[in-house]
Amino acid sequence: MPPAPITVFVADDHAIVREGLVTILGSASDIEVVGTAADGRDAVKQVLNLAPRVVILDISMPELDGVEATRQILAKLPKTGIVVLSMHSNAQHIFQALEAGARGYLLKESAGKEIADAVRTVQLGRRYLSARVAEIVAEGLSNRSAASPIDSLSKREREILKLVADGASSAAIAEKLFLSPKTIDSYRSRLMQKLHVTDLAGLIKFAILHGLTPLE
Repeated sequence: MPPAPITVFVADDHAIVREGLVTILGSASDIEVVGTAADGRDAVKQVLNLAPRVVILDISMPELDGVEATRQILAKLPKTGIVVLSMHSNAQHIFQALEAGARGYLLKESAGKEIADAVRTVQLGRRYLSARVAEIVAEGLSNRSAASPIDSLSKREREILKLVADGASSAAIAEKLFLSPKTIDSYRSRLMQKLHVTDLAGLIKFAILHGLTPLE
C-alpha cells in the first residue's frame, strides 16, 4: 500500500500564482493540496482546522503577512513545515522568515521549479532554500573570523542553538532535552549575550553561517 500523500496548503494573494502552484503540486503523485487562501488571516484559520503537513505562505499578504502567519501556525501546530514565498532576496526578509520558524524560503521566480522538492524536504524536518537565497546566506561565510565565537559555546549551548535555528520553540526544546522552558529561555538569553546578537533572527543567522544547521 503506497504511503499517504503529503498534505499541503497554499496561501498567496495573487490568484495566478496560487492557482499555478496548486496545478504544479497537484501533478505530483505524492502531494495533495487540501486548501488555499488569499490572505494571511484566512490561511491561519484554515490551516489550524485542516492541519496539513506543509504550508506554503506568500511573505506579503493582506490581513496578516507570511511571517506573522508562520508564527501563529507554529504556535498551535509546531510540527508543520512552513515554506515562505517571496520576491525579496535580501537577508533581512530571509532571516525574519527563518526566525519565525519557516523551514523553507523560495523566490517566486524559481518557485515553479522548486516547490515540489521544497515540500518534500521540509516535511522531513529539513531546511530548503532557493539556490539564490542559499548563495546570499553563504556569502556571509567568507566574513567569518579565524577565531570563531562558536568556540566559546558549551556542548549544551550548541545543542540548544541548533534546535532554536531549526525552528523549535522553547517548549519543544525543553521537552526534548528534559529541561524546563524557563531554563531554555535562560540559555537563549545567554547565547545572545555571548554571540553579541539582539534577537532570534541573529541567532539563526549565526547558526547557519557556522554550520550548525544546514542550508537545505
